[in-house]
Amino acid sequence: MDPILGTTEALADKVQRVFGKLAIDKRRLPSSQLQKRGIPAYVGEWLVDTLVPGTGDVTPEEAAKVLKWANTNIPGPGDQQVVKYRLSQGEAVRALTPVEVEVRLDKKGQFRKLAQLKLLGLEDVEISSEILDSYPDLLRQGMWGVVELAHDAAGVALKSFRPMQATVNLDLYKRARAEFTLGEWRELMLLSMGYNPSAVDEEQCTVLLARLLPLVQKNMHIMELAPKGTGKSYFFENINPQVRLVSSGNVTPAVLFVNNSSGQWGLLARFAVVVLDEVQTLKFQNADEIIGGLKGYLANAKITRGGLHEVGSDCGIVLLANILLDERQRPVRALLVEELPYFLRETAFLDRIRGIIPGWKAAKLSGASFANSTGLKSDFFGDALLALRNDLSLDQYVRKRVRLTGNKSYTRNEEAIRSMASGLMKIQFPDGNLSDLDFRAYCLAPAVEYRQLIWDQLYRMDAEYRQYDQDLQYELVD
Repeated sequence: MDPILGTTEALADKVQRVFGKLAIDKRRLPSSQLQKRGIPAYVGEWLVDTLVPGTGDVTPEEAAKVLKWANTNIPGPGDQQVVKYRLSQGEAVRALTPVEVEVRLDKKGQFRKLAQLKLLGLEDVEISSEILDSYPDLLRQGMWGVVELAHDAAGVALKSFRPMQATVNLDLYKRARAEFTLGEWRELMLLSMGYNPSAVDEEQCTVLLARLLPLVQKNMHIMELAPKGTGKSYFFENINPQVRLVSSGNVTPAVLFVNNSSGQWGLLARFAVVVLDEVQTLKFQNADEIIGGLKGYLANAKITRGGLHEVGSDCGIVLLANILLDERQRPVRALLVEELPYFLRETAFLDRIRGIIPGWKAAKLSGASFANSTGLKSDFFGDALLALRNDLSLDQYVRKRVRLTGNKSYTRNEEAIRSMASGLMKIQFPDGNLSDLDFRAYCLAPAVEYRQLIWDQLYRMDAEYRQYDQDLQYELVD
């Protein structure tokens, strides 16, 4: 990796020159205090750059301008009744809020399009077909945006919607890669994720970049084990609205798969990535049904429940779990998954997880861990990564070139390694230009390491797997 350049003006200038308005100084959002209002980074950066564009920390005057706008347009939980009162008095209300939309069939056989604005405490708000035709993601995972609401005899209606999102030009993103060295690009990825490149070494950088795998690869099911305070959930809750972090409450089959009573599809059908945070503390209702459904989904990418509904999905599942470390910062237990809930330790389930990201190698977050220079805006960055899911050229390249060797190899190991290696290519070499040396070092070697961690668990827990080679070995085919 090149010498650290992430905090220098040279790299910041290059990022600004190449990406223009798609870049932002990552110091501005934290210094604005806007995130204390409970909005994710992909919304906050859009707002800061719209109201007070610039570089460096936000000045006190700029922060005051941002917070004044926020106080007017981002109602807090205590303002829900105020919003309703203003609407009842015939006043138009403008607010920045997440919006989700349901289409329901009423008793008269008529379809109704109803927006759910939970931050404002408003449900079943009428929304026009014109808005939904312009922003179909409102019908999928929902979107953040500025809405204008009004009340009349028919009820509350959403009159206008201005989304916060950049237009993704994947060709531009790929072409831009040629402007940067590998070291610069890896640092740009970290900065765009919200991390400070100068606070990590090369191995830690690769571990952090591996968190992007489920965004760039369809059906990338992966696990990260790390102690508390390494920022496992920090990244996922701030990257993109198509990523849903589940960090508390009850996890039910209806939440994950489908509600058989209403026919409402669950998280795995509506989001690109579902992250189960601190799985040791989540409450799983009907655990046997959940693990059965997950094993089926991980095997064939089909969501079903009781045979009543079935749909395909490319959603990736991320399991985040805390792990105990010794004085050398290595896992205390030889069986890494020992602290997971018992039903997540089933070998038939673990086998379908692509790999384990060794989060214990990542440094704990401190004041110096966060981005201090220019990166890509979170909304553009997240959408660009998701767009790479549909670029199959790199998947085909890896499939042709990577083959496991040995006396007896296991098919799922090969599939997992190829998928992760392809994902690491999309993250670091989205234009497909790289040498065999870089492919081995930055894509294939980490993929083998992460799958080996899963394979070691299976080898320890179930004699069935011991008929295959224990150490994963590979070759590159010309």
